[in-house]
Amino acid sequence: IATHLHNLPLEFTLLHYQPRPWSVVDCLLLCLHMYRSLTTSWKDEIVKNNMMAQGDRAKVEFLYPMRGMGDASAGSNSWAIAGSHTASGKPLLSSDMHLEYSLPGIWYMTHLEAPGLSAAGVALPGTPGIIVGHNQRIAWGITNLGFDVQDLYMENLDDRTGRYLFRGQVEQARGEREIIRVKGKPGVEMTTWVTRHGPILIADGKERLALRWTAAERGMFQYPFLDVDRAGNWREFTAALARLPGPGSNFVYADVDGNIGYHAAGALPRRHNYRGDVPVDGASGNFEWDGYIPFDELPSVYNPPSGMIVSANQNTFPENFPYPVNGIFAPPYRAQQIRALLSARNGWRAQDLLAVQKDVYSAFSHFLAGQLVGAYQRRNVHNPGLDGAVDLLRVWNGQMDKDMAAPFLVTLAYQHLRRAVAENASAASGLTYEFILAPVVVERLLRERPAGWFGDYDELLLRTLADSVDEGRRMQGRDPKRWHYGEYLRVAIHNPVMHEVPLVGKYFDIGPVPMSGSSTTVKQTTRALAPSMRMSADLGDWERSQLNIPIGQSGQVLSSHYKDQWADYYNARSYPMQFGKVDVKSTLVFKPAP
Repeated sequence: IATHLHNLPLEFTLLHYQPRPWSVVDCLLLCLHMYRSLTTSWKDEIVKNNMMAQGDRAKVEFLYPMRGMGDASAGSNSWAIAGSHTASGKPLLSSDMHLEYSLPGIWYMTHLEAPGLSAAGVALPGTPGIIVGHNQRIAWGITNLGFDVQDLYMENLDDRTGRYLFRGQVEQARGEREIIRVKGKPGVEMTTWVTRHGPILIADGKERLALRWTAAERGMFQYPFLDVDRAGNWREFTAALARLPGPGSNFVYADVDGNIGYHAAGALPRRHNYRGDVPVDGASGNFEWDGYIPFDELPSVYNPPSGMIVSANQNTFPENFPYPVNGIFAPPYRAQQIRALLSARNGWRAQDLLAVQKDVYSAFSHFLAGQLVGAYQRRNVHNPGLDGAVDLLRVWNGQMDKDMAAPFLVTLAYQHLRRAVAENASAASGLTYEFILAPVVVERLLRERPAGWFGDYDELLLRTLADSVDEGRRMQGRDPKRWHYGEYLRVAIHNPVMHEVPLVGKYFDIGPVPMSGSSTTVKQTTRALAPSMRMSADLGDWERSQLNIPIGQSGQVLSSHYKDQWADYYNARSYPMQFGKVDVKSTLVFKPAP
């Protein structure tokens, strides 16, 4: 910044903005941004609490399971396969972290070299160290653990004085005064009361909810990634992970000696007698954290007999885990499909694994299509308005392909079913219930068809089918054969500054473009998120490894590298991840100030 004050990126000129010098605080803010993106769960607590207050508590609990049907064992996708399954006889490790779209992208491809350090992969700009990648001896990948590290506490607090009750005693909250600067207007002053449980997040009527979050606890700013980058074996690797405060993560590991491993990491609250899935009474003192779960007790595996470790955000905590488990865990479909694809053959090479990373088969959507067709056939219904749609579903292979019609119809059907299930449990909750494990809930209801939910499940499916076809026709025309899933799943990635420039701003954006995939496919793709990088590391020869990011390496809108990777990312192509033999095209030298 100091040496480029008169040659800053174009956005600074447009905003009339002069950046201040970078500081350690900015590095911490970037880490907190990732922490917030990956661990925010309090909103689900509010939704669940409201549904329980208005509806059938047992049914609402059914809507919020903590694991899927047939969860895979312990390994965002990341997997490691032992040499017994590979062409080289050495392990392969793949990682593609799923994050929100952004332009510029969140990752910067980097190779760091220093005395005792040589590591390559992706880094978080503005923070030290490789987050996912490999060094000379080991490779590692990460997926979000999803364990709940936020609790909401109902506080008995006086807004005027900041006094509140805790275990029968009056305590004084700390007032934090903020001045929010507003362009062209006086600043707005805001005071937030901070209790022993955290800041008051919600003040609605008489309700006062404080948020306790591990990121705000003392000692939460340790940064172990430079030690991860230097680790040469499993012992050194896990010793570094033991220092990670968060966000809670699944780490998948492989080394040149042929070992593979998995370990969960992060400061995870140790709760007693409650899960933290709904707001709790802050005054009683009965719902306090008892430190954190010891690292050695977190899920882990080393050299499993299968020679395969798969992590896809599924719940890796065993059912007999000694502490209450709550969190936002993914349905098992991605993990099961990855394992099925990897088990189907041997002789894998790094470049072959792109086929797994781009896979768009949805076992859930395929199952739902079969349920709709089955209900139609069992009722012997012959509705000219539905026959064509049913024919599409009958022959569909479960691929969430942008050029197909069936994925569009199934997606609409799932949304109608999810709303119907939620409203059956708690009236008027259909639009608020979007829990990540909702597909598992829908599948379980349709497989088991328990009494007390719907009198006639086939009638529910037929009504869902008719409503979905009507909605599809309103969106994409009368003939279902002409529908395209990609017209529904269209993604646009905007540059947050340049997009606002009239006439020319759109040229600095990506899309809108049709996408394949869904939330239940290995290529997890929605309108909000997608793979933020793709890496496959070859422990037999680092030069055969591959790496790419979605858009481009440069955030400079006028750079040739601003979005030069997009076409390859979109079509699931990648690049050599050069390590020992680097074909240098240009060199940028940073010289520290004296």
